[in-house]
Amino acid sequence: MSYVSDVFTRVKARNAFEPEFLQAVEEVFESLVPVIDKHPEYVKANLLDRLTEPERQIFFRVPWVDDRGEIQVNRGFRVQFSGAIGPYKGGLRFHPSVYIGIIKFLGFEQIFKNALTGLPIGGGKGGSDFDPKGKSDAEVMRFCQSFMTELYRHIGPDVDVPAGDIGVGGREIGYLYGQYRRIRGAFENGVLTGKGLSYGGSLVRTEATGFGLLYFVDEMLRYNGHQIKDKVVVISGAGNVATYACKKVNALGGKVIAMSDSEGYIYDENGIDIDLVITIKTVNRGKLKTYLNHHPSAKFVEGHRNIWSLKCDIALPCATQNDIDLEEAQLLVANGVIAVGEGANMPCTNEAIKYFLTHNVLVAPAKAANAGGVATSALEMSQNSSRYAWTFEQVDEKLKEIMVNIHKNAAEASAAYGFGYNLVAGANIAGFKKVAEAMMAQGDY
Repeated sequence: MSYVSDVFTRVKARNAFEPEFLQAVEEVFESLVPVIDKHPEYVKANLLDRLTEPERQIFFRVPWVDDRGEIQVNRGFRVQFSGAIGPYKGGLRFHPSVYIGIIKFLGFEQIFKNALTGLPIGGGKGGSDFDPKGKSDAEVMRFCQSFMTELYRHIGPDVDVPAGDIGVGGREIGYLYGQYRRIRGAFENGVLTGKGLSYGGSLVRTEATGFGLLYFVDEMLRYNGHQIKDKVVVISGAGNVATYACKKVNALGGKVIAMSDSEGYIYDENGIDIDLVITIKTVNRGKLKTYLNHHPSAKFVEGHRNIWSLKCDIALPCATQNDIDLEEAQLLVANGVIAVGEGANMPCTNEAIKYFLTHNVLVAPAKAANAGGVATSALEMSQNSSRYAWTFEQVDEKLKEIMVNIHKNAAEASAAYGFGYNLVAGANIAGFKKVAEAMMAQGDY
């Protein structure tokens, strides 16, 4: 315990103004105490200090010209956190909240998430404080071209493979790859994942994080004598993860009664019309409250966090970090929630997670439950390397198998280190063990 707490003290001193990163590190470290106790060689190799300091942090200026002809300037980031088990792998986030602390928390989480997939990919993350909302396609294109003009020198199919995240979808990936190809003069489409099908993208990649979340939650529920069928579900968010999570809930016989965006949430007691939500948010890039134009019996409530006051069996936070705090966790437990599946990255505070666990709520932690996206990205990389495309059914089956195996490995790791059935601890331990073994095998560096 002394070594773990000493390292965390040093991490806090080095990263004092990065609360999200410190939150992520603290949550992992709490699970690793019994692992460190059993493996003194990890202390001798100082693995925790090494693992919490990124291998490389890249900051750069991103100037671009808006439609008025005026030059705007944003910041770009790429953190290559750990390459011990494969090329750095992690998405790009374009959102005004982005700063180095957000990127580091995401990159740190990505190390363990990627290790859990069983595929050879390391951990990294990147992005910008650029906000694509309200921008024209031409403005987004010019920004992406400027961003890639710097980023290209730091990435490659065997070095670092970015993908999408909040604010970075198929449109942005296309513009980014177009600029990369123009600069490199080569068709290295394995350098980015989440691509369009016409230039090397994979079937199921769009659906993967949402589908994978439900494959994991379904496995967790079945392991504990429950099922999704006939369960009432609330989902925060209305982006890619949330919408395809909703689709899979419907396919498994559950009913989603509410979804949210940054302005508030829609409630439809008959079940959310998910095809309409996809049209509003993905096709038209509109506001969720326009859902009422088509379903006047539904309700719109301002304030997206108010969604957690609704009574439900299963809560799926799929929006952003720290979406559920202690107060909201208490509301959910009081209303009878039996399971929480983290579709976003770190959507529950550490206090909320502890409250759920002490009140016997099943928790599917983000680094395990939302690993489906990066797992399918790695499958996309495999298809790019072999210059071959798999069918939807083939990719979907591989995705499901990966998610079931992640649950199995997390459950076994939790039990082996004295946590009982605690997937939060188990996911941290299983992911850490794989990376630790690779680091030990490669020597001190």
